[in-house]
Amino acid sequence: MPSQVPVPTHRPFLATLREHALLLGMLVGSMWLIEIVDRALPFAHLEGHGIHPRSVSGLTGIAFSPFLHGDFSHLISNTLPLLVLGGLVLAGGRGVFFGTTIFVIIFGGGAVWLLAPANTNHIGASGLIFGYLGFLLARGWFERSVGWTLLALAVLIAYGGLLFGVLPGQPGISWQGHLFGFVAGIVAAWGFFSQAEKVAERKNS
Repeated sequence: MPSQVPVPTHRPFLATLREHALLLGMLVGSMWLIEIVDRALPFAHLEGHGIHPRSVSGLTGIAFSPFLHGDFSHLISNTLPLLVLGGLVLAGGRGVFFGTTIFVIIFGGGAVWLLAPANTNHIGASGLIFGYLGFLLARGWFERSVGWTLLALAVLIAYGGLLFGVLPGQPGISWQGHLFGFVAGIVAAWGFFSQAEKVAERKNS
């Protein structure tokens, strides 16, 4: 009797792609929804609930600040790099994406709360964007992966100009959020992949 050979299908890849698009869409969509509500209800002053350094009331801003923006132009400028860089991080696995996102928000935001100037309010997804950038640039190094190293080079060419954002510059821009987000992304890559490299070396020894 003739044997049956499974026909190759792209459904798992397409399903994964849809899941990733949905996840990123929910993340960015929540930021847009919050901004729409903030514009529709100006008395709510949602953008005032960002990170207030060394203020007890400002501690909640560590979690909320990536979802708050000063206006639509601020949000628009963050949307595309968040989708692109976040999508690249997500391509490496949902667990890695969630872990990196949470770590960057908490570690990067916590450093802003601890070290940024007093009487300031830090909001916006740019800290998370710089976290994804730092993660992508560092992953190939820590994982010793040719593919991720090449991807890091592509990211550096496309978004390397963002790195100037970690330096003091334009008034009103939280360069501290950029810097600490970037460092948090590198630390996240180290945490995920330097230990994995050590485990692989022990198995091969």
